[in-house]
Amino acid sequence: MTIRIAMWSGPRNISTAMMRSFGGRPDCAVSDEPFYGAFLQATGEPHPLAAETIADMDCDWHSVLATQSGHPPGGEPVWYQKHMPHHMVGPVSIADMPDHRHAFLIRAPERVVASYQQKNELRRAELLGFSRLRRYFDYERERKGTVAPVVDSDAILNDPPMMLEKLCAALGIGWDTSMLHWQTGPHPEDGVWGRHWYDKVNASTGFGKPPADLPQLEGAFADVAAECREDYEALLQHAL
Repeated sequence: MTIRIAMWSGPRNISTAMMRSFGGRPDCAVSDEPFYGAFLQATGEPHPLAAETIADMDCDWHSVLATQSGHPPGGEPVWYQKHMPHHMVGPVSIADMPDHRHAFLIRAPERVVASYQQKNELRRAELLGFSRLRRYFDYERERKGTVAPVVDSDAILNDPPMMLEKLCAALGIGWDTSMLHWQTGPHPEDGVWGRHWYDKVNASTGFGKPPADLPQLEGAFADVAAECREDYEALLQHAL
């Protein structure tokens, strides 16, 4: 039986580093934001490399869902799927993945905003996914009657071995030290958008340390971060 892990997070949230981490396991296949093309086609969001992404991906919501619920790449027993809640604007949602093991990766909104605005225009808080992330967490808790794993990015960066071991235990899989390191450069599973977004993780071989202080934001950027903070703090209460 394949263990399908759906890791939900917003952008600029060490989500690619986490994909690298799980991809380092010898028993694990990974998928990189499989609904991204469908999101871009449906919304027309002017993201970098949007046209190339749409052309490269399956953009049919139900077809993508069927693939992510089907046979894992390479037949691996664990399949880590990197998902973005703000991508889920079509006819499918977390409710259509009842057999996945869901987990939630969060990061202080000030850090997310400071990183995102360096890579793309940030027009509204919705594009960071905090509110939908919280709704998905609440949905899964109500569905199963238990709390799904929540991991905070700073906690992972401060102590990767401890936090990854906790996450693996919560997901019902064994801890593997191969999750601590990866090869530099692009990886075969990366989406075509990686050449715009993944420069830092491509230069890395493992998890780095978070900055000591939160970035100081001004104006509209500070407003977006403030709008996201309530949802972040609600999820943080459940963090491993």
